[in-house]
Amino acid sequence: MKKHKEYFRLTLVVSALPICMLALFACAPVRVKTYPAETSPVKKYPAETRSVKTYDETVSQWKSYEDLVRWMEKHFSFDMERYKKFEGTLPIPRSPEETLQLKSGIYIDAAEFSKKTLNQINPSYKAQIVVIIVRPNVFNHYVCSFKKDGKLFIMDYGTPYREVTGFHGPYNSIEEYKRFYEKYYPEKRHVEGIGYLP
Repeated sequence: MKKHKEYFRLTLVVSALPICMLALFACAPVRVKTYPAETSPVKKYPAETRSVKTYDETVSQWKSYEDLVRWMEKHFSFDMERYKKFEGTLPIPRSPEETLQLKSGIYIDAAEFSKKTLNQINPSYKAQIVVIIVRPNVFNHYVCSFKKDGKLFIMDYGTPYREVTGFHGPYNSIEEYKRFYEKYYPEKRHVEGIGYLP
C-alpha cells in the first residue's frame, strides 16, 4: 500500500508539473511588436481612412459668405468651458486652423475665424472685428462684420445667448446693429460703445 501511495504521488507530481509550467508561461508578459502609424503592415482601404482637410483646403471650396454661415450653423459650437475660463478677459484668439479643427470657440475665436475666412473667400467683403463695450459690468463682446452690396452684415457665433447668435443684417451702420444688440441681448445692459478693432 505504501508503494502504491508513492506511485500515486509521483504520477500526480508528474501530471501537475506540465500544468503548472503552462500556467507559469500563461502569466508571463507577452511581447508585441508595434509599428508606427506610417509603417503599419496593415493596409487601410480608402473607406477606412478619414481625410481631414486643412483650413486652406476647406475654405478654398467656399464661394461666398453663405458657405461660412452654413458651416457655422451646422458645425460650430460655443465652448462654455473656455468661456468660463476667460470670462471678463480677452484671451489670445485661437487660430482659424484650430477653430476649424475643434469646431468650437468663444466670441474672439468666432470673430477671428469669420474675419479671416470671409477675407479669404472674397476680399471685397472687407471683414473686420467689431468690439461691443457693454456696461455696467466691464464686459466686451466681439463679432465679425462685413460688407456686401453696400450693406453691413454681422456674424456672431461666439456667444451663449441664442437671441443674438447667428447671421444678422443688412444694416446701414454698426450703430444700427448696436440698437439690435441692445434690444435682443438677454441681460439688459447698456452698450456704451461699439467700434472696429484696428
